[in-house]
Amino acid sequence: MTRDFRDLAEEYAGRVYTFARYSLRHQEDAEDVTQEVLVRLWKNHDQIDPAATSTWVMRVARNLVIDLARRRQSRAAVFAQGADVEEMAAQVPADYAADAAAERSSLRARLEGALAELNEPYRSIVVMREIQGLAYEEIATAMNMPLGTIKVYLHRARRRLRELVQTENT
Repeated sequence: MTRDFRDLAEEYAGRVYTFARYSLRHQEDAEDVTQEVLVRLWKNHDQIDPAATSTWVMRVARNLVIDLARRRQSRAAVFAQGADVEEMAAQVPADYAADAAAERSSLRARLEGALAELNEPYRSIVVMREIQGLAYEEIATAMNMPLGTIKVYLHRARRRLRELVQTENT
């Protein structure tokens, strides 16, 4: 049974946008990537194995992010740009007490800064696993890497994030 495109779009649009936003650091670029992934999903959703839809979507999203970075002729510069910390801090829920919100905002800013310092493919793997909650197998398929490599890279990325956040605290 083939799923309705509307259901697929609702399920994957947020995941794609989040991945693109963390990777590209620009809202407009993330929206463009999300739209292009959804267009491609629309054109191909009848040919995609339902069990592989998630990995197909994330692979297309990652490829589009890389393509966009290459079109800018400076992939390293795009991935090295810092997050818009003030904008992201403004998205912290307001229902926390002022102190808790300030502490959470500070931690979020440190994590965003540390994530921005990670090189590819470490950043993509962390975003897919820790932010989007993808399974290791889905990440391996989307990244076209062996499962063992994904696990090793994720371990290294987590360790590097810890080091970067701890360094900012001292």
